[in-house]
Amino acid sequence: MIYTAETYMAKIDALNPDPQAMSLAAQVINSGGLVAFPTETVYGLGANAFNTQAVERIFEVKERPANDPVIVHIAEMYQLNDIAINIPSIVDKLTDVFWPGALTLILHRSEQIPDSVTAGQDTVAVRMPSHPIAQSLIRQSGVPIAAPSANRFSRPSPTSAVHVMHDLAGRVDVVLDGGNTHIGVESTIIELTSAVPTMLRPGGIALEELRQYLPSLAFRPQHILEDETAPAPGTLLKHYSPNAEMLVYTGDNDEAVWQEMRRQAQTLLDKGRKVGIMVLDDDVMRFEGVIAQYVMLGHDVEAMAATLFSGMRELDAAEVDVIMVRAPQQVGLGLAIFDRLKRAAEGNIINC
Repeated sequence: MIYTAETYMAKIDALNPDPQAMSLAAQVINSGGLVAFPTETVYGLGANAFNTQAVERIFEVKERPANDPVIVHIAEMYQLNDIAINIPSIVDKLTDVFWPGALTLILHRSEQIPDSVTAGQDTVAVRMPSHPIAQSLIRQSGVPIAAPSANRFSRPSPTSAVHVMHDLAGRVDVVLDGGNTHIGVESTIIELTSAVPTMLRPGGIALEELRQYLPSLAFRPQHILEDETAPAPGTLLKHYSPNAEMLVYTGDNDEAVWQEMRRQAQTLLDKGRKVGIMVLDDDVMRFEGVIAQYVMLGHDVEAMAATLFSGMRELDAAEVDVIMVRAPQQVGLGLAIFDRLKRAAEGNIINC
């Protein structure tokens, strides 16, 4: 039976968190319940990382497969020693620069971490979020918090409390509403347990930034099928997916890409299909005369990352049949956006 709860939502000022609401949320964590909270990337669904039953509830309410591990969140460096062992020296340099922030490290796990957190593997994913509400919750709870994104499994990640309530109302005890998240895509994940440090998932910290401090960092994104054990959270091929069919377009020739998108959009419309198009503000003019449902993503890749998942949810609410989007260049934050689009489209990339 799926864990159920009478969900309480509290609006929280990130700069001045309400002590009563934060105390309630911490009590829920310590009693084995579930709290959804904002981070700088997306909203997380949190439980006491040392409580096996509480962590298992995360998987129940999300309907998440047990072979997909979750990230452990901390607020103080000393907590890392409770979670990981044999920590390599490079961690000091990386955490000095990027923590708190959107960087997750894969390290050897300690015996205190339950198998449910790690999908039975001998490694654990850990990060220190920078969002003040997340930090306050972890500190007041007094324990590390295991937390994947606060949504139903494989759905677009939640970047607002409204998204959390849409997916998980009645399945989570407390939702801390801290407004929209800032980055909008999940953390970067790098694996530090093998000879060559490897990025397994691009995210809020760019590959180029990390290589300034870790020049040997390899980039090997994972696209795992659902019947395989994922080496890190968020690395399954089908992930972040809207209900609508997703078509992602790439190509070096701008004009060729836009012409193909316009042609296919009109063809789909002529067949009676309802089309949604996600597009940067300056590019919407390229679809003049195409009667589709549009979502404006802002003026640059930072805005696109922040609005990507909410755009998918908006078009799902409009009940479109197909969502079309052009992927950004795969540099900086654009690499993370392309990764999310590829997973949302289950690999359905159209190269023009």
